[in-house]
Amino acid sequence: MAAINSATRSVICLLLLAGLLCGAMKANAAVLPEERADAMYHRYEGGGVSIDGPSILLRTNVGNSVSLFANYYIDSISGASIDVEATASPYAEERTEYSLGMDYLRNKTLMSVSVTSSSENDFDAKTMHLGITQDFFGDLTTLSMGYSYGQDDVRRTGDAGFAEQATRHNFSVGLTQVVSKNLIVGLNLENISDQGYLNNPYRAVRFLDANAALGYRFETERYPRSRTSNALAMNANYYLPWRASVFFEGRYFTDTWGIRANTARLGYVHTFGDHWLLEVRSRFYRQDQADFYSDLFNRSAEFDFMARDKELASYRNVSVGFSASWLYQFGSDNWLSKASLNLEYDRLKFDYDNFRDVRVTDVLPGQEPLYQFDADVLRLYFSLWF
Repeated sequence: MAAINSATRSVICLLLLAGLLCGAMKANAAVLPEERADAMYHRYEGGGVSIDGPSILLRTNVGNSVSLFANYYIDSISGASIDVEATASPYAEERTEYSLGMDYLRNKTLMSVSVTSSSENDFDAKTMHLGITQDFFGDLTTLSMGYSYGQDDVRRTGDAGFAEQATRHNFSVGLTQVVSKNLIVGLNLENISDQGYLNNPYRAVRFLDANAALGYRFETERYPRSRTSNALAMNANYYLPWRASVFFEGRYFTDTWGIRANTARLGYVHTFGDHWLLEVRSRFYRQDQADFYSDLFNRSAEFDFMARDKELASYRNVSVGFSASWLYQFGSDNWLSKASLNLEYDRLKFDYDNFRDVRVTDVLPGQEPLYQFDADVLRLYFSLWF
């Protein structure tokens, strides 16, 4: 947990698993997901942190009403992000995650339940998810609702007496509408409520101190012990007559810590021949800072809550990427129906408005250059349908 905080890890995991899980959980309407097996290698490199490892997913159906899946996922993490690097040394650790789930189909209703457990040397997390999807109006309208409960156990390496917990409640509701034979639109609303220890035990704020060699010193961050966030997303997918489609998503996020964020995503998908599928995409993200964030405080314990985590700063993130998939259909007499080989790559650029690079020490405190970094995300996975 020292290398990256839980918020950053969530974003990275979503990027790393996007191709695998989107394919595996494509069935939002009231039909059982297809039986399949996936093997993936993922790698993230950027901001002083490297993450890589395998993921295995297996999904099988029992009769015409039940689908079961299991997922095994490993993160091997090394390095340290810049705000940790200022007060700690780079290191390496491994996170292991297991997921089990079931979908149950009854008429036009699909009910889902899953549990996930992840563990590393200083952080354990358990999550339970319940979901329901219902089709209406001749299968042209789909309503989905979900609830997740999570519990985190937080420790600190080298401090046997440190033990904290956090709980998370996530509520979501979504509506998908087939507008025409070419256009599908969706609306999704999400509410997240977090309670407990919500900051990273390794991160620190800095404050002015004329007696210090650099003109400032560090002390441990202090966050509120509750946070509520809401997000509203709208998306559209338009199918083009030449075996292609364009998609768009816009998302607005707000929380009780004062963060306001906007996301826009645009992409194009094109089919080549009988075997190839190519997608190109771009994403823009803009965030305001949290109310209690500052790159440099005036004194120690200046406020009740103080943070210098760059994830709570004001920043922009732009990414561009592509996916290439090769699909092969087996004959009707084969127990396998199809197979695919998929390569996905995204290039991310982060620019911070008020988080400075403290590795530069030949300037006055608060005059260091603003921090920025690039990151690469690679996913390579193989899928079999049966």
